[in-house]
Order: sequence, then structure tokens, then C-alpha cells
Amino acid sequence: MSKYNEIVNYIISEVENKNLKYKQKLPTVRMLSEKFNCSKTTVVRAYDELEREHIVYSIPQSGYYLVENNNELNKNLHNDIINFSSAAPDEGILPYEQFQHCLNRAIDMYKQTLFNYSDAKGLPDLISVLKNELQEYQIFCSEDNIFITSGSQQAINILCNMAFPNGKSNVLVEQPTYNGTLKSLEFSNTCVIGIERSFKGINLDELERKFANCNIKCFYTIPRFHNPLGTSYSSEEKKQILNLAEKYDVYIIEDDYLADLEIKSNSYPMYYDDVSSRVIYLKSFSKILLPGLRIAAVVLPKILTNVFREYKKWSDLSTSVLSQGALEIYIKSGMFKAHVKKIKKTYSERMGLLKKELSRIYIPYLKCHVSDTGFFACIELMENINASSIIKKLNYSSNIYLEDIEKNYLKDYFNNNVLKISIARANLENIKDGIPVILHEISKIKEEKSFYNDVFNI
Repeated sequence: MSKYNEIVNYIISEVENKNLKYKQKLPTVRMLSEKFNCSKTTVVRAYDELEREHIVYSIPQSGYYLVENNNELNKNLHNDIINFSSAAPDEGILPYEQFQHCLNRAIDMYKQTLFNYSDAKGLPDLISVLKNELQEYQIFCSEDNIFITSGSQQAINILCNMAFPNGKSNVLVEQPTYNGTLKSLEFSNTCVIGIERSFKGINLDELERKFANCNIKCFYTIPRFHNPLGTSYSSEEKKQILNLAEKYDVYIIEDDYLADLEIKSNSYPMYYDDVSSRVIYLKSFSKILLPGLRIAAVVLPKILTNVFREYKKWSDLSTSVLSQGALEIYIKSGMFKAHVKKIKKTYSERMGLLKKELSRIYIPYLKCHVSDTGFFACIELMENINASSIIKKLNYSSNIYLEDIEKNYLKDYFNNNVLKISIARANLENIKDGIPVILHEISKIKEEKSFYNDVFNI
């Protein structure tokens, strides 16, 4: 067990054993650092986790205190919650201490520019490193086409708002899709149009009709490890989408947020096959590195670079030089490559076990859609079984937490027969313990529904 987890478990154990009382000041960072023979950063990280779980709270220049007794706290104290809802990466496998060294080094290297505005396009040294790094993903481009943004969300915000050379105004999105994109479109008052993406893929005839008739300036898509479906387009589907985009003068925003988890050597991004400069490629570092880093790379067609630069400049002037410098060092040192190898193995193992556990019990009114890796898988419910009712029962009557996917839909598209399973924060033990409970709850609801129908002749 890591020192970080030891500290979290120690505090919870002390609370359960009544050795720590509510509103009592907790052991200082220094005391725990000495007790567990670890860095103060590790202790702070443990306390941050406890604070996120509403077990402790902090008072600046005073310390950490135990939250007053409440139902939420009692749930958390058991420390056995199985989280199948979160899309945030597993903190247990994130490289905090390694990256801290890179931050310290970046302060030394870039101290002259830390307190000045830097180029809105991004730190030149990082852009140079990313040009080479992107080739690992089959992204071959000039440094002139690479921009650094404060996370992929900022890039999406800019692209939703800026004018495109085709003179069109509407944005097409898959249904369902990443809810952050839907929120960006909502707040920017952009006209957004949906197109269904099922577990079988996308209807290309319908896509052509939308491209031809709906004044589409760009199509936002997540070709692989889709959020929330977890599915990926085939190579042929991607090529046909590109052909339609060229035919109808539509740009494509390719959100490749989990590219680092790809285990198939012949699976390339849509950008790789783009011969008409239609694809805007987004590469986030949040999901596989540190969510708080807020760094993403955007590869733009040349015709969009000047407009994007202006929007980026007046969005936040520039992205954090410290974060950019630390990422540059982290990649150049080889630590990033080693970390990617580790998480690639972790998530493919988790998804493999998920597939195995879901196949243990045959339930005729279920279809399970599980990829070889990624964060998300789905259980498709047949015979009018309502996903929301299952989620509510599990959330209130067990230690298993799921989240419905209503927020991933536009108002007229919501489909309430899909259970999303996220393994982002669910380890192998969680999967082995939690999936049988979910399947049992589905079976129970089906039996109750059948009984009700029989009694009332429905």
C-alpha cells in the first residue's frame, strides 16, 4: 500500500476508533510526515482526498479538522465505496511526486518568465517537444499548427465561439457526447444540432443530410473510447466521415482525450487520414496525467491559426508557463512514456476484468458493450427497464455509485435504457465486487416489473 493510502486509512481508522473527535484539530502535516516517513506533499495529498470526501476540512494557517457527524461522513468512513460514476483518473496511479520534481525544475528554468505574459500560442520549448511526441500518435504537423490551451475545455470553448472560413454557424454533436461540450455550446448561445451515435456507430446517410442541409460549421466527435458510450469508430467509418466533411465544407473537431490508452497498433486518429485540412485535433493531458495541470495541445489547419490565436490571447492571455515548463521536462525526461505504459496496462486489465465479470451471468434482456480498454463501458437495458431507477436503488441501498447519462444528451435525445460503467476510479477488486451487485439489482427490478405486470394484467 502506498504512503498516501496508508495516511488516508490511518485517519479514517482513528475516527472509527473514536481517537479523533469532531471539530478536533487533526495531526499536523509535519507530524504525519515524520510518522509515515514520507514527504509533506504526500500528507497534503492525503488530506486533500479526505477533504474531497467531506471527512475533514481545512482552516488556512490553522490546520485540518474533522467534519461534524453526518450521513455523508458515515458513508465515507466505511472506505468501501465503489465508484463507477467518476470520469476523473484514479489518484492512486497519478505521478504526483515525479511531477513535483518537474515543477521545481521548471521554476528554476523559467523563473525569468513566470511573472510575465508569454506567447498566447504556447511555450516554444513545449511546442517543439510536442511536435515530436505527437508523432507517436500518428500526428504529423508543423510547430506552426500546434497551440497550447488551458485544458481541452478552453479549446472547445474557443472553437465553439470563433468564426470558421466556411461562413457557417451551427455545430453538430454526437448524441450522446461529452457534457462539457454541451455546456460550452449552451453558454455561448451557439445553435447546436444532434445526430445519434449508437453502439453500432453513426448513420452516415443521416450525417450526410445534416452536413448538406443544416449549415454545419464543424462536427465535434470523439472517435475512440467515446464519452460516455466507450465505443470507437472503425477505420472505414472515420474515412467516410472525412469524405463527407470535404464534400460539404465542414470542419471536424476530433477529441482524442484517451489516445494514450490505445493498445491496437493499427488504430490511428482521424487526423491521420485527413488530406484536405478539415480536422482540428485535441490532445488532453488531464485524463492520464494530472487533471489540475490544465494543459492540452490543439493541432489546427493553417487557415484557422490566426483566428484561433486571437481568441486564445483574449481568453486568458496565456496558459501557465509553470505548467507548460513542467510538462516539457516530464516528457523529455522519459517519465511520461513510462507513465503511459503503466496506465495503459492498468486500464486494459480493468476493462478485461469488467468484460469477464459481465459475461459470468447470462441475462437475456441485457446487452453489454465493453471495449478492450478506455474508461467507459455500457449496459444496454431491454424490455423497458429504466436505468435511472436502478441507479437510484444502488446509490441509496449499497456502496455502489453510478451516474445516469442524461447530462450527455440534448433535451430531445435522452435515452434512459443505458447504464454507464466508468472504471476510471474502480480498481480490480471494486470491479469484481461491484458488478455482481449491479447485475443482481437489474434482475431484481426485472422480477418486480414482471410480477407487477402479471398481477395487474399489464
